[in-house]
Order: sequence, then structure tokens, then C-alpha cells
Amino acid sequence: MHGLPKGLVFAIYYPVLAAIGVPANLAVIMILSRGRCGLSRCITYYLVSMAVTDLLVIITAVILNRIAGIYFPFSFLSITPICSLRIALNYAAIDSSAWLTVAFTFDRFTAICCHKLKIKYCTGNTAARVIGMVCTLSCSKNIFLYFIYEPLYIINNVPWFCSAKLIFYTSTAWVVFDWIHRILTPCLPFILILLLNALTVRHILVASRARRRLQAHSNGENQSDPEMEKRRKSIILLFCVSGSFILLYLLFLITFLYVRIEKVSYFSGSNFNESNFILEESGYMLQFLSSCINPFIYAGTQSKFRQELKNGVKYPLSLIVKLFK
Repeated sequence: MHGLPKGLVFAIYYPVLAAIGVPANLAVIMILSRGRCGLSRCITYYLVSMAVTDLLVIITAVILNRIAGIYFPFSFLSITPICSLRIALNYAAIDSSAWLTVAFTFDRFTAICCHKLKIKYCTGNTAARVIGMVCTLSCSKNIFLYFIYEPLYIINNVPWFCSAKLIFYTSTAWVVFDWIHRILTPCLPFILILLLNALTVRHILVASRARRRLQAHSNGENQSDPEMEKRRKSIILLFCVSGSFILLYLLFLITFLYVRIEKVSYFSGSNFNESNFILEESGYMLQFLSSCINPFIYAGTQSKFRQELKNGVKYPLSLIVKLFK
């Protein structure tokens, strides 16, 4: 009975997350792909690619991993080779999502702070190449995770579930790999996004003061600045996307540091006492939540996106009304 509330929370949380995250990200992909939201090709490519990887995180990590594990623990998905493949795909999707957020943040930093580089870098072709490179490297890095696990049980000669091999904790090569793996995600993306946002904020403050002084000298009074208004929505979008990433990944980062400092095993749930398990699983819950937050950010910050979303909802409703007339 002690574990019932905790299990009940997970059993409700993950299906709700999937029910929201899948249609929300599909809506983003369909709406932004049409190119009617007033965004540049460069920004559109990044936002669509982030929605695709967020959708993959929901499918692999939430549906095929968490929900399948809760409701169908002895399905074919729990056979060790498939279990190992699911874990590798989970991390590949998570890595791609995190590093595409970094790439988007860097692109906006370049557009706002580096005008000379902006002309060459902030283009659709460059964005497509960066997206392809990020996804390829993320998949390549996580192939090695497939070989970490061994069966937890063998029943009728069928290997079930995944448990990290002992050598993973004792071999220097695997320990180094794990450090590199965890530093690349989430540590480095977290640090880079914080740094790029800090530099962007500093540049905006300096530029705003300079433009106000220039306007005051030339016009004698403060007037509306069309250039700053034009960039305002892009800046709001950047800070909302990267800010939500930082907030929702923070506990996951703390968990990683705690695991390494206290030398706690985080790959096997059987090694966790109650507080450790709750800390780790809460970090994952917030991390997965980040995969369905961006659609709501776009709806809240982009008026044209809201309009396209309304049109998308109205269209099938109007068809239903016509059908019954």
C-alpha cells in the first residue's frame, strides 16, 4: 500500500502527458510546415525539427517505455534486445531534442548579436545542415547504449528486462563513456543555453540603451522603435523556449550530480531507496514534460500560429456542421 500512491501518480501522469504531447507536437509540425506563421525558413526548420524530436521522445520514452512498462510489463517490448533498443532510441531522441534547442538558441543569439555572421549562418540551408548533423551525431553516440544491458531474468530461455552489466560500473572505458554521455546531455546543453541567453540579454540591454540615447539626441523624445518591435517576438520566443528547457532539465541535472557524488546506481530501480527513486523519477517526469511545452509557448507568443491553430480546429467542425445540415 505504501507504493500505491506513487505508482498511481505515474500511471496517470504518463498517459496524460502522451495524450497532450502527441497531438500538440503533431499540430506544431503541420502548422509550421505550411509556412504561414510569418517566421523565417531558418526559425521554421528549427521549430519543426524540435517538434519532431519532442514527438519521438513522447513515443519512445513515454509511450513505449513508461506506459508500456506500467500497463504491459511482460509484453514483447520487455524482451532484453528490444528493451535495450528502446533505451538507445530514448536517449537518441532526448539528445536530439536537447541539442536542437541549443542549436536554435545559438541561431537566435547569432541573429540578435552577430550581424555580420547572421547573413551567412541564419539561413534555411545552414539550419537544415545543422539539424541533420545534430540528429546523426545523437544517434551515433547512443548506439553504444545498446551494449550496456543484460537480462534481469531469463524465463523459459527468454531474456526479460534490462539491467546494467556490472562492468559498466567497474570498467574505466564505460565509466568514461558514461561521464561523456552525461556531460553532453544534459550538462553541456544546460550550460550553453544559460551562457548564450546571458550574452543575448547583455547585448539587448546595451543595444537598447544606445538606441534610446540616439533617439533622444536626434528627436528630443522617446519614440517607438520599429526595429526593436520587429525583434521583440523573436526574443520572447527564444527566452520562453530556452527558459522552459532550463527549468524542466534542472532537476534532471541535479540528479546526475547527486548520483555521481554519492555513487548511486541509477540504471537499476532495485538499487534505489524511496527518496532516491523519487528524485530520479521526478527528474525524468519534468524532462519528458519539456517535450510537450513548446506547442503551448508557440500558441502563447505567436499570434499567427494561434490563428492557424484556430483555423485548423474550425475546419473539421465546419465540415461536421455542413454534414448535418
